[in-house]
Amino acid sequence: MPESSDHASIINSTSPDESEELNHQSIFKHFFYESPFASYSCNKEGYVTVFNQAAVELWGRTPEIGKDLYCGSWRIYHPDGKQMQLSDSPMALALKEGRAYDNFLITIERPDRTIKNVMLYARPIFDKNKCQIGTHSILVDVTNMDVTDKKQAILSAIVESTDNAIISKNLDGKVTSWNPGAQQIFGYTESEMVGQSILKIIPADRQTEEIEILDRLKKGERIEHLQTMRLTKSGKEVPISLTISPVRDSWGIIIGASKIARDITEELRIQKAIKKNTQNLEILNALGKVILEKLDVKAVLQKVTDATTKITGAEFGAFFYNAVNEEGENLRLFSISGTEIDSFEKLGMPMNTQLFDLTFKDKQVVRSANIASDARYGSNGPHHGIPVGHMPVASYMAVPVISTSGEVIGSLLFGHRQENVFTTEHEDIIGSVASQAAVALENSTLFEGIKVLSAKKDEFIALASHELKTPITSIKGYLQISARTEKDELGRKFIGKALAQVDKLDSLVTDLLDSSKIVAGKIQFNLAHFDLYTLLLDVIDTFKYANKTHEIIVMDSQCDYMVFADQQRIEQVLINLLSNAVKYSPKADKVYVSTTSAQGSVTISIRDEGMGISETQKHLIFTRFYRADGPSNISGLGLGLYLTKEIIERHHGSIHVKSVLGKGSNFYFSLPLAKVD
Repeated sequence: MPESSDHASIINSTSPDESEELNHQSIFKHFFYESPFASYSCNKEGYVTVFNQAAVELWGRTPEIGKDLYCGSWRIYHPDGKQMQLSDSPMALALKEGRAYDNFLITIERPDRTIKNVMLYARPIFDKNKCQIGTHSILVDVTNMDVTDKKQAILSAIVESTDNAIISKNLDGKVTSWNPGAQQIFGYTESEMVGQSILKIIPADRQTEEIEILDRLKKGERIEHLQTMRLTKSGKEVPISLTISPVRDSWGIIIGASKIARDITEELRIQKAIKKNTQNLEILNALGKVILEKLDVKAVLQKVTDATTKITGAEFGAFFYNAVNEEGENLRLFSISGTEIDSFEKLGMPMNTQLFDLTFKDKQVVRSANIASDARYGSNGPHHGIPVGHMPVASYMAVPVISTSGEVIGSLLFGHRQENVFTTEHEDIIGSVASQAAVALENSTLFEGIKVLSAKKDEFIALASHELKTPITSIKGYLQISARTEKDELGRKFIGKALAQVDKLDSLVTDLLDSSKIVAGKIQFNLAHFDLYTLLLDVIDTFKYANKTHEIIVMDSQCDYMVFADQQRIEQVLINLLSNAVKYSPKADKVYVSTTSAQGSVTISIRDEGMGISETQKHLIFTRFYRADGPSNISGLGLGLYLTKEIIERHHGSIHVKSVLGKGSNFYFSLPLAKVD
């Protein structure tokens, strides 16, 4: 049934006058053909009769007048994608039923197979007698609008479903939107926050941030990954990462801001845990080196106590020896960390108690969230708990240090005034460290015993050497007198051999005595300025008279090498090195000596063509009482190179060796040159 004249297009063939009619027709034609919306009409049979250029562009083709039915597009589809028959189209129904079809969504396919989503307005056309003579249709391309709507729907779904807070606000800082993620993080509902100032969730000491943020937004700046703190509805501060972008209107004017706030509580916790684990690994690695390298009981235990106190986060840590006195068991404090040792010692050492017995007798780990709540705590006198003046303790942990024989050497104790500080992880780590510490303590104890024996040995060597000097000197004197008075040639020969052996014995005793003085730190140096090169030539000249088997060849010309040193001791070094070069090259007949200087030091090199030294021996050759492999008839105690090294290094110099087994050795040492005023 036809609609009223308010809703139908009616062609009125009458007009006031002919000129006005022509004017109306001109306006209508301009409106129809120049309209940006696709417009066309069909006759009462449904064939297209007239259309504008916008319709041609939308259809992608030019329809044929009188041949195309109801529409100029190639195919028509329902919004769900199902093909629409022309007879069922809104244009056909508007003609058949004589009524308007407005806001009807269809999809058209063009000859190039592209798809357009179209909003259709189809209306019947009546003549002046209200007889239907055709239809008029307007098509509005909503393809892009549809894409935008879909995008908007997707974005809305993301905003609604994300765990992050997505908030928008205007330039006055008033909240304009608030998603469920924001409610989850901050506790406020959308109705509680929209229209409110964003300062509501910003701590008082950080509200200047908002002023700075708004200033930057007004300049068009984007703020990324700002880590800060915000307030929840309950008043709790929560760490968040903020990304803030300016919001612009269709004219490009900044009208507000959008914020994405991410709760980074867990992220920071993980970062902190990773950092803590890394630090613990570094501490344990450093501690492992100390335990392996150091044999000093005090140093090892202090390092262990310091490291484990830091790892556990305890306010104090201590190591107690499981000592025993005449009255029974008594614990002896050895090392402490986190507080002064006086704070423990002035309170008296703890006796064996029900709580301590678990660790020091039963070898158990004790870990308590609050020691004051432990039934085994506070039952022993005289303190019955924490002594007056002692730092308060809630969290408590004790880990036994057990020897390889199964005895409790002592225990690592830790305390903190807060509850629940120590964890199972701490227990495992400290248990592992305690096992290493036990081995280190046993090794240190053995080493301490060795040091005592070594000290007694050095004391004996020093005493024996000193006591031997007197009779050797007397024997040498008597032999020298006998040599002058002896008339018999054979007697003089034997006396000469005896004197040579006494000299060797005297040299050995001198080396022993020097060695003991070095170990005891009692060797004395008489320092003076002298020319090292002149001393070298004097030693070589003297050496030539005593040695007839080898030629000493000096490789360079004379130079001035002034040093500030003990001339007698440096002479001793040169004689030792020259003697070794001769002794350990029995099948050669030359020894080469050279001198060089560089960077404020002088280097003397003594090279032989003898037996050489293996790589293993190179690392041991300078140690006390070590002798390199060689002919069995070579005498010595293995002290010469040890004394040589000590003398050179105590003059702030260095000594080294290069050697090839079977081809010879090159010993060279350096001394600092004296500063010339």
